[in-house]
Amino acid sequence: MEDCAVSFWIYIGVMSILVGGAMKKFLAFHIGAMPSMMAWLGATLLVERLCALCMPAVLARLILCVSCWLYFTWATPKPLLPVEGKAVFITGCDSGFGNATAKRLDAMGFEVFATVLNLEGEGAKHLRRVCSSCLTLLQVDITQPQQVQQALLDTKAKLGMRDLWGLVNNAGLCVNIGDVELCLMSNYRGCMEVNYFGTLNVTRAFLPLLRQAKGRIVTISSPSGENPFPCLAAYGASKAALNLLISTLRHELKPWGVKVSTILPSAFKTGQSSNQEYWEKQYKNQIQNLPTSLLEEYGEEYLLETKELFQSYAKKANEDLSPVINTIVDALLSPQPQVRYYAGSGVTLMYFICSYLPFSVSDKFLQKVFVQKKVMPRVLRKQPGLSLINNNNSIKENMNNSNNNNDSFTKSID
Repeated sequence: MEDCAVSFWIYIGVMSILVGGAMKKFLAFHIGAMPSMMAWLGATLLVERLCALCMPAVLARLILCVSCWLYFTWATPKPLLPVEGKAVFITGCDSGFGNATAKRLDAMGFEVFATVLNLEGEGAKHLRRVCSSCLTLLQVDITQPQQVQQALLDTKAKLGMRDLWGLVNNAGLCVNIGDVELCLMSNYRGCMEVNYFGTLNVTRAFLPLLRQAKGRIVTISSPSGENPFPCLAAYGASKAALNLLISTLRHELKPWGVKVSTILPSAFKTGQSSNQEYWEKQYKNQIQNLPTSLLEEYGEEYLLETKELFQSYAKKANEDLSPVINTIVDALLSPQPQVRYYAGSGVTLMYFICSYLPFSVSDKFLQKVFVQKKVMPRVLRKQPGLSLINNNNSIKENMNNSNNNNDSFTKSID
């Protein structure tokens, strides 16, 4: 009896390590956002419960076997698939994630088809300079069906009898930010045209090649497509539509053997996110095209603060794009890629808070970490009991205080 008890405690000790590692990996794989502390807490509680049951040694042996299986199934990293002979089509390679991904995949030995808006732009010139002859540059505006079809024909011609292994939907657009009522309809249409319809257009065009290869579809989306970031409705709505589209496509392509993954990055410096001239132009366009009555109710200083807050957050965004590029590589080469990847600091915590905590908590969290506005709309400032902020100096002072105390979780422009 004593031997059984000793054997039991040995099994429990080994099991606590194996189950802990397996649970941690399991949660990271399927949820992608649960803090590791939660995984270890779960393992600890499980072991404690099993000890309390004082199970027979035979049952302990069975649990040990199951634990080992879980560990080697979930906790042990699997080797990536070979790169040799694989071709990938990437959209939006002028800058940002697309440009960096094209360089990484080319260096790994992929045959890369990279689309750019301007073949004579700096991004295209840089790719020509640093990449091998296996990279093909294609000028494509994904909102133009004729250009997408021509890119498909050019890709087929270059591949010949070879397969297209992967499609990386990276191209995206964030035209402007602001309250739902203050965003121009052209902003909503612009975001939907690129982020949703453009991506749909490319994906549908290349699906026959991907089905034939039993390949991969990797789409860069945004946390704003899952969570209601204030002042980011136009961009977030287009990404929410994209998320649902890709999730539906994932179910439909399972019988064909095509694996579909979505990547949701945190804040990174890409595209026009840190281009001050670009955002000044967008701001002036917004002011000029808003109805006079609406502009008077909100006040120009209200819109100005929103623009300056966004610009300040964009300046603090991460310049190291490797967390996102690494997830793209994993989605293309992992034998069992994740359905969703949360790439970058803070985004996993945000997912956990917005998914598992009450709305009263998650709403305050989003308001605090993204656009912590100090300026009230002009009409509301005239009401008794509301604080007044009447000049640009006070706007900038409050904005600076906000910048020093908050981190941005907004998805930067693709």
